[in-house]
Amino acid sequence: MTPNLFLALAIIAVLWGTISAIKIVIYLSSRGVRINYLFLRVLIIKYVHNYHDMTAQESGRPGPWYYSYVTSMLLALLFAIVGLSLK
Repeated sequence: MTPNLFLALAIIAVLWGTISAIKIVIYLSSRGVRINYLFLRVLIIKYVHNYHDMTAQESGRPGPWYYSYVTSMLLALLFAIVGLSLK
């Protein structure tokens, strides 16, 4: 397999994670949580944790965007490591 395929899959996973992060921020913002858009890249882990806690409190389990974000970031890391190790 070519390393470029794995690096492309890593980029797709990052895009998927970005969409998940946007949906998490929209959810939190609609619930009254103040979002610092200037430092969003740094604070996204805090917002993902807040989303996890809020949705678990409301429904008894974390919301779907939590799993979407975590899975996509883990896949991005995995694909990037494999792609770079094959280069």
